[in-house]
Amino acid sequence: MTAKSAAPLPLSVLDLAPVSEGSTPAEAVRRSIALARAAEGWGYRRFWLAEHHFVSVGSSSTATLIALVAAATESIRVGSAAVQLGHHTAASVVEAFGTIDAVFPGRLDLGLGRSGQRRTEALAAAAAAPKGPTGPPPAAESERVVDGLLLPEPFVFAGILSSPLIGATAAALEFEGAAQPDFADAVSDILALLDGGLRVGDVELHAVPGEHADVEVWVFGSSKGQSAQVAGAEGLPFVANYHVSPATVLEAVEAYRANFRPSARLSEPYVVVSADVVVAEDDSTATHLASTYGHWVHDIRTGRGAQPYLDPDSAAPLTDEQRAVVDDRIRTQFVGSPSTVAERLDTLARVTGADELVITSVTHDFDDRLRSHQLLAAEWGLTDSRR
Repeated sequence: MTAKSAAPLPLSVLDLAPVSEGSTPAEAVRRSIALARAAEGWGYRRFWLAEHHFVSVGSSSTATLIALVAAATESIRVGSAAVQLGHHTAASVVEAFGTIDAVFPGRLDLGLGRSGQRRTEALAAAAAAPKGPTGPPPAAESERVVDGLLLPEPFVFAGILSSPLIGATAAALEFEGAAQPDFADAVSDILALLDGGLRVGDVELHAVPGEHADVEVWVFGSSKGQSAQVAGAEGLPFVANYHVSPATVLEAVEAYRANFRPSARLSEPYVVVSADVVVAEDDSTATHLASTYGHWVHDIRTGRGAQPYLDPDSAAPLTDEQRAVVDDRIRTQFVGSPSTVAERLDTLARVTGADELVITSVTHDFDDRLRSHQLLAAEWGLTDSRR
């Protein structure tokens, strides 16, 4: 496949509804809806929205925003990327998406993630770890390039998952003392409710609405761990997050394919791979527009959470110390002219064997964000790939 082939690989949008410096959450919501309308016209297959809480993004009430986007568009698939199952019950998820499907049938993608469970596991592992000197730390996996695709050294996420903001967020979103279900069990319960009933003891429960809703279920993952394994075992499509954890994308895809079992939903593995992109008319303009991406990621990785996206015309450059925290993400962001970015996306698709790519593109100015998606759609040839 090449970016200019007659049948380009499907391309979709992952939107974070970012709040720009000097803007408001309300504007972020309206801009996401406007972007979805434009993306539909440019030929993108799906429009997914990310769930984040108590930070500067407008998609915290993801199902609500999905409904608003579905109402403002006509045919593009709309979904979650991804529902954080640590903060929701299986019933609340199925009922919410079933309600939207009742009005916009056959257009919803229900993406599922295990963010809450990851934090619980990380804190438990830290508590159980030996205290005091225990010898040299394990050697980091070396950076490598596989057939043109950069796989940097893995970033250690434990510090983020134990940050005060994450802990406070969990406390605000979960009932005190509530036990989080195992991710595999939560996914199984969601599938049961969609398929016709969840048995709890001697009682069979039916989601109203939700049962038999025409909703596609997806699993999102960043490693070869439980998410990839559950997606494969349940016969569900899988999204590998290169834009979040570029070092582990290949192992995530390999684990999914190794564990895949055909299901009524999917007869063979289906892999979507994500990428962070900024596209402009030329490489230098795109580089300038993307110059505050590192600041945004640095806030996330140092426990502050996503802050308002800075204006590249006025933001001070990252220090060397700050740059070191986010270097892997900066170097794996695809930035440049349409042909530059399309070539790098083509490499990502080829090396991972992706069936589809999903891109996220964040800039301070909304017009630049729109233009980034538009230029890439034209270069990729999406107008010929609408289904």
